[in-house]
Amino acid sequence: MCRNIKTLFNFDPPVTDDEVRAASVQFVRKISGFNKPSKANEASFLAAIDEVAAISIRLLRSLETTAPPKNREEEAAKAKARAAERFGT
Repeated sequence: MCRNIKTLFNFDPPVTDDEVRAASVQFVRKISGFNKPSKANEASFLAAIDEVAAISIRLLRSLETTAPPKNREEEAAKAKARAAERFGT
């Protein structure tokens, strides 16, 4: 599951709230062990996603760097090349 959590800092264009939420969902799924929680745990699961997303957005907005922003297309191409090498596809 956590392989879907991508680095979100220092990209041009900047990360969107939807991307942060998607990473938060993956994080909460991983640490809870639930892909989809039961009805009894659904409220806690969704609250955790909201809290992780809010904290993540706050973190990303507070970080500073002197490095130039990364290009999304270039980073995606690098990831695809690594996957092809790793999995032979």
